[in-house]
Amino acid sequence: MELDAYLEHTADQVDRLIDRYFGAPVGELNRAASHLLTAGGKRLRPALLILAADAVRKGSSDDLMPAALAMELTHTFTLIHDDIMDRDSYRRGVPTVNHKWDEPTAILAGDVLNARAFSFLVGAVAPEAARIRATGMLAITCDELCLGQHLDMTFSSRNDVTDGEYLEMVEKKTGALYGASAAIGAVLAGASEPQVEVLYRFGLACGVAFQIQDDLIDLLAPPGTSGKDRGSDIREGNATLITILARDRGLDLSPFRHPLSEAEIEEVIGLVADQGIFDEVRGRAHGIVRDASALLKILPDTEERRLLLALGEYFVARGA
Repeated sequence: MELDAYLEHTADQVDRLIDRYFGAPVGELNRAASHLLTAGGKRLRPALLILAADAVRKGSSDDLMPAALAMELTHTFTLIHDDIMDRDSYRRGVPTVNHKWDEPTAILAGDVLNARAFSFLVGAVAPEAARIRATGMLAITCDELCLGQHLDMTFSSRNDVTDGEYLEMVEKKTGALYGASAAIGAVLAGASEPQVEVLYRFGLACGVAFQIQDDLIDLLAPPGTSGKDRGSDIREGNATLITILARDRGLDLSPFRHPLSEAEIEEVIGLVADQGIFDEVRGRAHGIVRDASALLKILPDTEERRLLLALGEYFVARGA
């Protein structure tokens, strides 16, 4: 099976579970908690958990779909809380929870999904010791997600963020849940300790590459194609690998911190491209995934390992 077909199949499996457990919510808080979850998504974190499990022991994922759903619930809880902090109005083509309801309801809706993620995780069919370990891993990951989000918030008031600090933030805010998805799938499937470690590092690398590519898409995606507010990182002065490298090369992007016209966005793109920054950023993302992918040779040579390698390439090619 090719990767696109695999991801589509996995997303359909996860969507069916979401529809079963969240498709007919009763009560206002449950409706708020289900709102963004049922609005769609690529379900990449569940796909990574399932692939990692089957790469360790083929067929093991059949018993682990509740754990895969737990990763999507955790991801959605972070999106709801991010939207509150960013005061965003739209996500996945629908009003955000904080916009459709209010901030207190959105906070509680995110908390509900976070709690239910643990409930689904312990519902996976696996040895008790593995489920206990997986639960601890998800708890640590939620801690990392909060630390990453806080780092990101503190960066907004600084103009001296280094690329090392940025990568640390991205590892926590985005990479940690991808790493946990792969490692939890491995643990529940009965992986060896070296296999768990390799899959965690691979998932972490995929998450970092995902965020770096997201930063590129923010600026380079053609108007109306990405579903995002084009050039928002430049407008808001966000610390990304692009803006950090631009600053380090003496390129001042501060005059563009205002609502940008298409002509101004194209001007920024030209200035950044002239410095070779886009190529360097893409090279960093490719290198991070390439190095982590090389570690996967510890796994059996199966279709699932091939799909994992293809997934790594997918993360650095999105929107290209």
